[in-house]
Amino acid sequence: MADVTIKISPKGPYLVTGSIALTNADGSAVALPEGRSTVALCRCGASVTKPFCDGTHSKIGFDAAEKAVSG
Repeated sequence: MADVTIKISPKGPYLVTGSIALTNADGSAVALPEGRSTVALCRCGASVTKPFCDGTHSKIGFDAAEKAVSG
């Protein structure tokens, strides 16, 4: 079993559960919300709290694949 799981939320964020380190492109650390074992990462691109989801996807009608697409 993996220590980290990522679940694709239908028409919503990636839900990441487990012990993770999140970094910016320059390698600097991104602070994670304290006391949470799951974080929601934005995939619609419209969140004002990037890289975290703020629920904007539901207001803009974000519609994405509900399953990963095989190569």
